[in-house]
Parts: sequence; structure tokens; C-alpha cells
Amino acid sequence: MNQSTTVFCVLLISSHVASATDNWPSFQNGGKIVVESNNLPLQWNPQDGVTWSVELEGYGQSTPVVWGDHVYVTSCSGEMKDNLHIRALELTAGEKVWDVKLANSSREKNSNYVSRAAPTPVADAHGIIAFFEGGNVIALKHDGSTRWQRDLVQDYGPVAARHGLASSLEQNDHHVFVWVERSDSPYVLAIEKNTGKTLWKSAGVGKTAWSSPRLVPVGDSKHLVLSASGRIIGMDPNTGEHLWSFEDVANNTVATPIPLGDGRFLVGASEGRGEQPTAGAVKSNGLVKITKEAGGGFKAAYQWRAAKATSSFGSPIVVGTNAYFVSRAGVVYCLDAATGQQHYAKRSSGSVWATPLQVGNRIYLFGRNGTTTVISGSDEFKILATNSLWNEEKKPARSDDQPASPGMSFGGPVLYAAVVVDDSLLMRRGDRIYCVRN
Repeated sequence: MNQSTTVFCVLLISSHVASATDNWPSFQNGGKIVVESNNLPLQWNPQDGVTWSVELEGYGQSTPVVWGDHVYVTSCSGEMKDNLHIRALELTAGEKVWDVKLANSSREKNSNYVSRAAPTPVADAHGIIAFFEGGNVIALKHDGSTRWQRDLVQDYGPVAARHGLASSLEQNDHHVFVWVERSDSPYVLAIEKNTGKTLWKSAGVGKTAWSSPRLVPVGDSKHLVLSASGRIIGMDPNTGEHLWSFEDVANNTVATPIPLGDGRFLVGASEGRGEQPTAGAVKSNGLVKITKEAGGGFKAAYQWRAAKATSSFGSPIVVGTNAYFVSRAGVVYCLDAATGQQHYAKRSSGSVWATPLQVGNRIYLFGRNGTTTVISGSDEFKILATNSLWNEEKKPARSDDQPASPGMSFGGPVLYAAVVVDDSLLMRRGDRIYCVRN
């Protein structure tokens, strides 16, 4: 291994690792999806190993977020997604702490064909901020009392989008970033977290997207990176200025960029609706780097592209010196993170919608049907355990392995997300949240 490769690998490890006692305050923990823990369960099933599970009101596709001993989860209910729900649960036993219910500002038929409470909230020491695809934004204290509310429909007009909005919130110490990639006049907002006031409003990407904005370190600053179909842009999080645009990409509508340090981030793209991966999707999975040009501007370009790997709804991840992509069919591609050279391509237990998590020397792959496959985080494919979270139900007539958007499930329970906090693995399906721990 040469010196540049060694430095690159150190950056990958240092930028991704979180301790097992950290909070999980945002979608994908801000891209820090490698957790150091030696006490997470390896095996469980519906009868043995589930510490607690709680039925939620209505349905939702967001990721739980955790701050201290509170787990926060959102959902919606009603024939027209009339009611929006935010629930706080106690982490140890899953007991309800409080519920907050809002009226939806932009009612829409509650169905599998549109997103349903898909954006993930953010949390910090002051409380939680939640965004719903109907345009409601609300900031709550940890005791459930309201700090401020916004109605983005009232402020900026309807938020109509194909299959609804799914972009989660991103945050730094002072800003929360809201991406409304609607059909007409898409926009990005920076809202002051303490007051709810708009700090800036800038044009969106102008392409179809269900991915989420991500802050990517570039030198001594950060860029707000947004990935939409056929285009990725970088913005100044302080001003909303568009810094660069990258269009050598396709099918990148759902996976969120994963930062690796030094301006680098992973891009995931799915294979589309056919049985075989499209050429555009395959060449779009890879590692991109943002660099500063001599004239003071910025550009983005591939460091490497995967030869065969594709992604699904979950983002690719890096574990040590390897990058892992999981296709819609559940094929795991393990690549060298510095070069993109493939180590293996092996099938796991099925379609994976949630972003995988690396915990210690294991990788947890969360199948949409509640089956979690645990594999070894090494150059060789080895299944350590296969676990079921609920008893398998009869599959619907139409397969949901290839939905058109994250809002579609075509019947049957779907596992959307998983997080790790304090040696607890929290998994969220549409109508329920589960906790497993040793």
C-alpha cells in the first residue's frame, strides 16, 4: 500500500466512525454510519430477541432519531394523510413519553404511490425539528412543547412532486436545511434552528429526487450536496450559493451521498425498472471528489467508477478499506475503496431498502421484508446470521422489489430504516418500531 492510499484509508475510517454511546440525531447520522460496538445482538427472531416493539399511529417511512433517552419517530394517518404525528418513546423500554399531532397543510391521498411521512427529523440538545412532505415544519423541545412552526405551502406555494417528497432534513449547529424538490420551482431553505426564520432560499436541482441533502467536508469548510436524477450540485451552506454542478451521472434519484472526508463522497445509483442493470446506472456508482480550481471555483469528478455494482434505496457505505454497494435484488458488491476494484459480488437474502450499517467487524443488511442478514466486514463474503423481525406474510400479487419510488410498497410490511444507539438496534417499518439488544 503506497502513502497516498494509506492516507486515503485513514480518512475513510476517521470520517465514518461513531461510538456506541452517541446520539443518532439525523438521517444516516449525518453519514456516520459505522458504529464501534461489541455488544449488538448477532441473532434474533420474532419470538426471541426483540426487546420491545411499539405500534405507531398511521404509517411512516422516516428513520427514527435518538437524543439522550428519547426515540423520536414520525408518521401520518387519515384517508388524505390528514394528521401528522410525532411520537417520543423512552429508549430503554419503548414506553410512550408524548405525542404531538398536526393537521396536514397539503392533504393528499394516502396510498402506496406517494411518500408517507418520509422525511427524517433532526435532533440536538434543544429538541427536535420535523418536516413533512405536505409542507409542515415544526420545532419541539424534548418535553414535547412547541418552539416554532412553519407552513411552507403558505410561505412558498404548493409542494406537489411526483410520488411526493422524501428528502430528510440536514443540520449543522445553527441551520436546518430543507430540500423541496417539487415539480415547479424547486428550492432549498436554510432555517435558523432557534427561531424558525429563513436565512436563505435558493433554487433546487430541477430534477427528480428522493434522496437527502448531505454536508460534505471540503478542506476547512463544508458543501451542501444534493443528488437528483442526472445531476448533483454543491451549495454553500452559509449563503445558498451554487458552487458547482456535476452531470456525469444517471439513476441517482434515491441514494444519499456518503461523505468520506477530503471532499470525497460515494454516489449510489439504481438499475431502473428492468431485470438487468442499465449502463448509465452501473457507470454512475462510484467515488466522487470535489476539488478547488485555480480560479477559485470548484469542480467534482469521479475518482473511480464501479465496473458492475449498483445500489437500491439504501446508500453505499465504506468499512475500513472497502466500499459496499447493495443492489435492488440484494446482491452485495464489495470493492476496494481506494481503487474501485471489485473483491466480490454475492447475493444476500433479498431486496434492501435501508442503508446498511457497519457495527464492529459486522455489516447489517436490512431486507425490506424484515430479514436482516449479518455479514463479515472483510474482503470475503461470509454470512454470520440471518434474522427475521416479524413472521413473513404472503407476498402481494405485484412484486415490490422494483417500485417506482420509495413511497411504493404495493402491500405487505416494509422495513425502511435502522439505527444503533447505546447497544440498541432500532428498526422501523411503516407501522411499528422494534428494538433488539443483548
